[in-house]
Amino acid sequence: MNKKVLGMLACTAVAASMAVGVSAEGDLITIGYAQVGHESDWRTANTKNYEDVFSEENGYELSLIDCDNDNAKQLEAVRNFITQGMDYIVIAPIQSAGWDTVLQEAQDAGIPVIIADREIEADASMYDAWVGTAPYDEGVTAGNWLAEQLDGAEAKILQIEGSVGASAAIGRTDGFAEVMAEHSEWELLDSQSGDFTQDGGQAVMESFIKTYEGQFNVVVCQNDNEAYGAMDAMDAAGITYGVGGDVILISYDATHDGLQYTLDGKINLDVECNPIQAETVKGVIEQMEAGEEFEATTLITDEAFCAPGIESEFATTMTEEILAGRAY
Repeated sequence: MNKKVLGMLACTAVAASMAVGVSAEGDLITIGYAQVGHESDWRTANTKNYEDVFSEENGYELSLIDCDNDNAKQLEAVRNFITQGMDYIVIAPIQSAGWDTVLQEAQDAGIPVIIADREIEADASMYDAWVGTAPYDEGVTAGNWLAEQLDGAEAKILQIEGSVGASAAIGRTDGFAEVMAEHSEWELLDSQSGDFTQDGGQAVMESFIKTYEGQFNVVVCQNDNEAYGAMDAMDAAGITYGVGGDVILISYDATHDGLQYTLDGKINLDVECNPIQAETVKGVIEQMEAGEEFEATTLITDEAFCAPGIESEFATTMTEEILAGRAY
């Protein structure tokens, strides 16, 4: 992986006089985190993880702004962090595009920027590090698992996408589409955004049922909350899903509730997107503070989980023990 080194003279002086998590003057290290919002259980877990890791006890002062899925609000939040002179800025981007100007402003102010969770359409030289997951690979995993389970059978697929313009939605869509292109017996009937929310998932699924009732046998939801909404809509319509049902239900995120539904056989497959990322971000910041070489790109490890009774090369069969050991 690529590595970057901060200005060694300045950072060596800092490193010689600091404790981990505390600046040269003994003050708390200030972190500005521009969070996407609170649209899902995954996002709630991610926010709590940052609050726990970047605590005063650990030597940090965290300013976390919930941007409520509003791209303009997120850009404003980052500019406010720059004005406030934060030591570091962390961004979980709502939109993948449109970041060059504000990233240049952060560079001009000498503030390191870490892109977290999602990806952006900007040259890597515009920010200092990236920590996140691989949504494209998640989409490929879901597609490979479905191909394995169907074993040549036809698929009539409905997909509930995440927020428009989000790299997680784009990656999962593209990764799944790559596998789908290899199967002429599969047909994507429709694909619409549920905005990564339960209400959005339910609304889209209700619309799908009206248009495609009796025509589909696979529903792919790009996060757990959308899956919960789709389940509510199918329950109301008397459509069975999950293990032994008429519809195979695939989800992403693998939150605690999502995996409980997987254990219960309601969700056939749940592909993980790990929200526990703050400790990794903290490690990068500590290396920056010490003037040490650090990873410019860090991929958080993901897994996939399928319902009991399903054997798979691409997913782990869900158990009570696995659920009990989950961190979120």
